[in-house]
Amino acid sequence: MFEFIGRTALVTGAARGQGRSHAIRLAQEGANVVLLDVCRDLDSPAYAGATESDLADTVKAVEHAGRVAFARVVDIRDYRDLQCHVDDSVDALGPIDIVSVNAGIYPSGGKAWELSPEEWREVIDINLTGAFNTVRAVVPQMLQAGRGGSIVFTSSAVSIRAVQNCANYVASKAGVLGLMKAMALELGEHKIRVNAMCPSIVGTDMVWNDRLYELFRPDLERPGLADVEPVFRTNTVLGIPWVEPIDVSEALVWLASDAARYVTGVVLPVDAGTSLL
Repeated sequence: MFEFIGRTALVTGAARGQGRSHAIRLAQEGANVVLLDVCRDLDSPAYAGATESDLADTVKAVEHAGRVAFARVVDIRDYRDLQCHVDDSVDALGPIDIVSVNAGIYPSGGKAWELSPEEWREVIDINLTGAFNTVRAVVPQMLQAGRGGSIVFTSSAVSIRAVQNCANYVASKAGVLGLMKAMALELGEHKIRVNAMCPSIVGTDMVWNDRLYELFRPDLERPGLADVEPVFRTNTVLGIPWVEPIDVSEALVWLASDAARYVTGVVLPVDAGTSLL
């Protein structure tokens, strides 16, 4: 047990998927949790967005773990609104010690030169600028509190090993790694550690959708999960089709804990070996 009693964690993209899993594990370790999510459909993804009902379910899960949840609907592209909600959460729960910069989207896909400016912009604005907005909103109060902390970005295995048909996503996640490394240098003297996780395919709605199946099996007219699973397996050294959200959450909890007290500036693949191929 890593024991985050007396600490507050903030998770973006917390309504479902990896974000919900992260929030629950942090709560199970004793942290109160700030839960932020946009809770609506967006233009670029081929899958439905999270809902306010999803966010409410995450609140219930955190409370079931015996901790306090502070949930707000916010678009991380809107810095001013985000800052207001962060300030309110600090008033309610105290200083934020752990930040899971998790919110992100996966686009419908297409060759780089075929992407519209709007498709490029939405992915970059959410995955990269949204990550910047998050740390910009949270770090000043971490510095003011003066008790160190941990920031963990969710990047992607594609930032290490690029793939086709999602250049905007690859670029956004590579940018996250650059942001992480710069901030690790800047915040080290304040005892704030900054790291990034790079998951491969994770078993969430971001993956389980018809458009992604088509990208992986363009040879089939209407591929389903059973059609793409063998292809997914060839993309991992360990021969599994995907990692589960809890696998990523366990890495997050370790990085955020005192067990990793001297770990900063690290790119941690949670990918069953995908980045080795």
